[in-house]
Amino acid sequence: MTAKRAAAAAALAGVALLTTSAVPPQPGTASPRSADAGAGSGTVTARTDKGEVRGVRSAGHRMFRGIPYAAAPKGEHRWASPRPASPWKGVRDASEPGPLCPQVPSAYAKLASQEEDCLVLDVTAPAKAARHRAPVLVWIHGDGTVGGGRFFDARRLADRGLVVVTINYRLGVFGGFAHPGLKGSGTFALQDQQAALRWVRANAAAFGGDPRNVTVAGSSFGAASVTAHLTSPAARGLFHRAALSSGEGMMDMPAGTMGEGVPAYPWYIWRTTREMSDTGRATASALGCTAADPAAALRCLRALPVKKVLAVPHIMSAFQAFAFGNETLPELPEKALREGRFHRVPVLSGATRDEHRLFVGLAYDASGRTFTAEHYEQAVATAFGKHKDAVLAAYPLKNFPSPALAWSTVVTDRMWARGTYAQHTALGRHVPTYAYEFADRGAPMYLPLPGGFDFGAYHASDTPYLFEDKEAQALFTPAQSRLSDTITDHWAAFAATGTPNRRGLPVWPRFTPGAGARTHSLAPDRFTDIDYAAEHNLGFWHRMP
Repeated sequence: MTAKRAAAAAALAGVALLTTSAVPPQPGTASPRSADAGAGSGTVTARTDKGEVRGVRSAGHRMFRGIPYAAAPKGEHRWASPRPASPWKGVRDASEPGPLCPQVPSAYAKLASQEEDCLVLDVTAPAKAARHRAPVLVWIHGDGTVGGGRFFDARRLADRGLVVVTINYRLGVFGGFAHPGLKGSGTFALQDQQAALRWVRANAAAFGGDPRNVTVAGSSFGAASVTAHLTSPAARGLFHRAALSSGEGMMDMPAGTMGEGVPAYPWYIWRTTREMSDTGRATASALGCTAADPAAALRCLRALPVKKVLAVPHIMSAFQAFAFGNETLPELPEKALREGRFHRVPVLSGATRDEHRLFVGLAYDASGRTFTAEHYEQAVATAFGKHKDAVLAAYPLKNFPSPALAWSTVVTDRMWARGTYAQHTALGRHVPTYAYEFADRGAPMYLPLPGGFDFGAYHASDTPYLFEDKEAQALFTPAQSRLSDTITDHWAAFAATGTPNRRGLPVWPRFTPGAGARTHSLAPDRFTDIDYAAEHNLGFWHRMP
């Protein structure tokens, strides 16, 4: 299976559930090119706190793969906090990727795993350690039900002097399961990520990295994870900067915006621990673990083969969220951000210009269905009820090439842009915040999708501009290649210093909350500051209830 197909699975597996799941799906953000290619011509070793590892050295990089950062969460340790990995004797081979966490194949790619011993990470570093320890960037992949750290080739970032760590974490039901009496309910994926950050703190220096200069970054579900860590007491001191691409931490979700039949949620990604536990109890029943005693039900669940757990329809997407009201997330992260209770670190925060086109295009154009004018009016009525006429007047069909693009714009502005702007504002009141919009409407569509839908600057379309991605980059124009270089330079500068600015790069102003706040727009051969609120009609949406 090619890594391009893996990316397709990551992006499409969740969207296939649009009309069947009550939990909003998350498209993946896996790079469609694995770091396997061009691995190099020699070997190199490093000593971790658990033992020595042997990776691969090339002319420009050192790469270590499949290093365990925690013990296998299986048997009685399934749905328990991660435990330290066991030490090993001798030199452990770290030249090949480790196993993916349990996940199911999609109709678009045979991306599957039943291996619970999957809490591993990859390290990509410059070929030679610099005199001074390098900044470290820890990448949390998106989707939350499929994918893995192996699909993000970080050599371009390492070329800028970074040590990059890409991680696996428990997915879907294994990462988000909750049940009455289960400690850590709904937060096992977050706990895994924090265990990986603790590993970085203990071991970054072995790879030439600086454990005192760590940036945690992610896109989509990965960015929501970063939001959680910003507000989690357990993450205090584990990172020093944060980067959120297409994050959902301050988004709500009107009815139907993520597909027909998907209800409204006050928060896009957050659920109460009780709500998640109710879902867990129903899941236990579906799996035949119906004991009245919660401890007995959990023993039954932990004894089940992974294959049987994964066979329950939609079980992965049912836990594609994070629970709050517990030790890991004591309070709703959206509220904590809004009220200024988060770790004081510089933040890079942004989104793409046409976030929701991916979802509409996949649900309709790629499936052969037609989104008509009648569909548009019904979707607006479902989402906005008595305010339907005001929305239709603000977004008349005559202003758009198609009803699908009209609806995409409505949801991009109302849900994505409004949430993103709230995030910029909440962060910018307290810490240095650098806001951006990825605006390359000609970004290559690297997923194997039929039809001629105009996806524009779609959700996660900026990821191949940051990570090495030969299949997408083969489609780049010279201007897009320059944009990719500039974006990578900005991210590397931010990881190093807490600001994306350095000599030779376009000036990127700090986001200052208030009227006329400026956002940095990233497009081919066009780097300018925009009024993001005006571009996305947020004045209109802020007047709406």
